[in-house]
Amino acid sequence: MTEFGDFISALGEFGPYQKLLVLLLSLPLLLNPFQMIGQVFMVVDEPHHCNTSWILAIGPNLTEEEQLNLTLPRDEDGAYEQCSMYSPVDWDLDSIMAYGLNDTEKCSSGWVYPSAQPPSLLTEFDLVCDRKDLNDISQSVYMVGLLLGAIFFGPLSDRIGRRPVFLMTIILQGLFGLATAFVPHFYMFMAFRCVVGAAVSGIQITELALATEWVGVNSRSKAVLISHCCLAIGQMILAGLSYGIRNWRLLEIAGSAPMLALFFYIWVLPESPRWLVTKGKIEEAKKVLQKAASVNKCTIPPGLLEQLKPEKKTKSGSFLDLFRKKPLWKVTLIMSCTWFADSIVYYGLSLSVTNFGLNIYLMQLIFGVVELPARFACMFLLQWLGRKKTQAILLLLSGLMCLIITGIPEDQPIVTTVLGIIGKFTATASFSTSYVYSAELFPTVVRQTGVGLCSTSARIAGIMAPLIRLLEQYHRAIPMAIFGSPPVVVGLLCFLLPETCGVDLADDTGATTPEVSSRRLDSLSEKETTEDGVHLEKDVYRCSESK
Repeated sequence: MTEFGDFISALGEFGPYQKLLVLLLSLPLLLNPFQMIGQVFMVVDEPHHCNTSWILAIGPNLTEEEQLNLTLPRDEDGAYEQCSMYSPVDWDLDSIMAYGLNDTEKCSSGWVYPSAQPPSLLTEFDLVCDRKDLNDISQSVYMVGLLLGAIFFGPLSDRIGRRPVFLMTIILQGLFGLATAFVPHFYMFMAFRCVVGAAVSGIQITELALATEWVGVNSRSKAVLISHCCLAIGQMILAGLSYGIRNWRLLEIAGSAPMLALFFYIWVLPESPRWLVTKGKIEEAKKVLQKAASVNKCTIPPGLLEQLKPEKKTKSGSFLDLFRKKPLWKVTLIMSCTWFADSIVYYGLSLSVTNFGLNIYLMQLIFGVVELPARFACMFLLQWLGRKKTQAILLLLSGLMCLIITGIPEDQPIVTTVLGIIGKFTATASFSTSYVYSAELFPTVVRQTGVGLCSTSARIAGIMAPLIRLLEQYHRAIPMAIFGSPPVVVGLLCFLLPETCGVDLADDTGATTPEVSSRRLDSLSEKETTEDGVHLEKDVYRCSESK
């Protein structure tokens, strides 16, 4: 069977058709940051105190200041306690003013928010005091959705195709994201967020497969990282919108409704021809390849198209295939750990945006700006250093930044912010590298299953990240120490992985050993030299040196 990479070479490694496809795949990623970290801006801390209107039945003419003085205890700094009040009594007002109240209890009639800000999740659902942890728990519920999406949509994409799963998840994210803006209860909010998380996960892992399977060897990282740049742009847009739209329901609508405008993808989004070939759907694969060739203004030789047939029917891959052969199960285990480390440091830093001592909207804008060069830098790092070294170095650096932050005094917000920005830069670049690396390490028949498993590992870390932040009540350094330790350990494990830079994608599980990959790299270099000259040979050789 002719290598599928030959058809991509004839089509054009990264022609106008592939560029348009990457643009279409990137648009949904502009909105994903709204779902991933938008809740941080919906639960901005506000001054609050217990509702003590009970005393107004006794003294309706009391001023607000008199009411608070009589019914609320004060803390060590002289401010009103936010989570406790004096227990109501049946005395008359003169007795209360003469003797005062002594017994305290938790807020029993709700809370009052004097600042009169637009409705937020915190004020509308009273996420304060004993209910404060519900915010972090709801973030974990969203991460559970990401986990479920990885478990379900990854294997489903390998079975029924990349295109139907991508379309399905776009519609799910748009509909349930919009419905979230109208929920009457916080527990319903969490349930809808779980579904949105599953859709976001499905979009990201399916976008990865389509972006890598449609382009040539030397353009894979470029295709994936260009689409990931939209995540960075989306974070910058989030900072601006969240600053201008303080009503959490309106912000949720602004971040969800545009997804429904992508309904036209039903008519324009193609299926992966590589996946079609592995399923024996040769005629469909020929049609999409010929359509792409016409857009790229080139012609695929008829003789080459006739060779587009599998030597034998390729069976669908399964989860167990990832652990049946040593090279593949080693890759599966290490890459699962890599995604776990990526996720825990990335979300750990992203969700800690309120803890760096600066304005949270400014910090979010900076974090978004930092992500853009981080993803662009990956394009060059992956080519010059190769996948393995880039992945290992970036993980080590992101972990070290978190560990250093644990030793910085609390009165040094600028230093903490600088270290946090460096950590976010390296964590972002590491996460993007993992997407590219995973897509190249797993063969086509189990690519989405493998990436889905890795994504599952990342989502477990994502579930843990908001809960780990709760440990700061015992010591502020504990969360950052936990966020920083796994990346350092896993970064060292990454040196055990094979290099994939310049190697064509494997289709079957029998072509996953480093030796097979090396032979493919040599033949690719020889062929491309005759067609495109010395430049492409140098690119491939540079990657091979880093192996």
